[in-house]
Amino acid sequence: MNSISLSRCRLFAGLSENEIEVSLHFFDAREETFPRGALISLPGEPLRQFGLVLAGAVEVSCSDFSGRLMLMASVEPGLTFGESLSYLERTAELTIRAAADCRILWLSPARVRDAAPAAPLEAELCRRFTAMLAERALAQNDRIQILSKPTLRDKIITFLSQASRRAGSDTVRIALDREGLAAFLGCERSALSRELSRMQKDGLITYRKNLFILHKDEPI
Repeated sequence: MNSISLSRCRLFAGLSENEIEVSLHFFDAREETFPRGALISLPGEPLRQFGLVLAGAVEVSCSDFSGRLMLMASVEPGLTFGESLSYLERTAELTIRAAADCRILWLSPARVRDAAPAAPLEAELCRRFTAMLAERALAQNDRIQILSKPTLRDKIITFLSQASRRAGSDTVRIALDREGLAAFLGCERSALSRELSRMQKDGLITYRKNLFILHKDEPI
């Protein structure tokens, strides 16, 4: 099981071991493990803490009116989920599932929400949590850009272009398999496979499994 140290996570990066210990107390941290396929949270259930994935992977999905799941996010080690819901103390029609055997560090935003920080480290933790919420909003904006495109090809191009921009390279490795990517784009897996093959034939991309090369000299 791939894992990550807390010092490499955005919320705790650059903090000393002692500061991390104080931070864990500030967020009332507790660790929990889930086997692959386990349901972490069901639609309508309150999420009182947000999760930091230490190892494995977590998928956040929602259902359309026909009951088909659409993947909202694939959360890898070092990343978090549920920040906004736990902070606002709201429920949502989301299914959170372990995509692999995983370890999750549950963190409570109660002290961020309910009390003024009493020490410089607490103020810094509040600032970092706010930055996480802002980043989540930007990620949702990227998702809206993808889903608003009129064709599946346009959705794929937008998704890969965003991944390329974040990586700073025309070669990107995505975390999603074909089934996950299809769920993220809101299409059938067979339709996705056909369109990827057409795009490679047209010289727009080259791919092997989850490694993609974007040929930007072509009209992508």
